[in-house]
Amino acid sequence: MMLGDVLKYTPTSTVGKAVDIRDRDGKVWVKLDFTGLYYDADYLKTADPSEYKEVSYKERERNSATREGAVDALEDARKTEEEVDISGFTPSGGG
Repeated sequence: MMLGDVLKYTPTSTVGKAVDIRDRDGKVWVKLDFTGLYYDADYLKTADPSEYKEVSYKERERNSATREGAVDALEDARKTEEEVDISGFTPSGGG
C-alpha cells in the first residue's frame, strides 16, 4: 500500500484514497480521505478506481461539522444525565 492508492475497507465497503500511513505497535494504519479515519491495513484491499468518489472540500467540511454536532449532542446528553437527581422518585408498580 502506498499513498494515493484507492483502497476499500472490507467490513463496510468504504472506499477512499490513502492519505497517510502509520505503523503503531506493529500494526499498520491507513487514513482514507473519504472519512478522514484510520483503518487497520489488514482489512484494506486495493479497490477499482471506478469505485472511488472524489470528496470535495465542501463535503469534507460539512461531514466534519456533522461529526462535531454529534459530539456536542452526546456531551450535552451526558451533562444532563449527570444533573438528574432521581432520589425523589419512589418505585411504583411491579408485582
